[in-house]
Amino acid sequence: MKFRRKSDQSIEVTKLSSLIDTGVEIVGNVFITDGLRVDGHVQGEIRSRPDARGLLVLSEKGRIDGSVKVYDAVINGTITGDLEVEHFLELQPGARVTGNISYRQLRMECGATVDGRLERLAEQAAERVTNDNVVTLARAQGGD
Repeated sequence: MKFRRKSDQSIEVTKLSSLIDTGVEIVGNVFITDGLRVDGHVQGEIRSRPDARGLLVLSEKGRIDGSVKVYDAVINGTITGDLEVEHFLELQPGARVTGNISYRQLRMECGATVDGRLERLAEQAAERVTNDNVVTLARAQGGD
């Protein structure tokens, strides 16, 4: 019997349009619409623009001190702060996350460490609860 690794790509391929290179430190919030690779240091939040499918790639040399909220992420560096990934998160062997992680799909490789809570996000259809589905019953009268 031959074993092979699944070849399906779970992260939507987007172009990495921006790079924060080694030796570069950003102090402040960063907003992305496409892809961002971080080899340097960011002190602040990294966020995808609303309705954008922003991809964050954090290399083994990269560090983020602040919260992150993106569509897809490949993490192999250090994050100190909460991490929320709307679609697919890959934690590679060098990933070090100190903070809570929210994700929809997760791939975590041996060697990655998380000091915080892992929470799977509910599917969007399950999140939509309306009051139209709620029925109120009158309280039963006793004695008759």
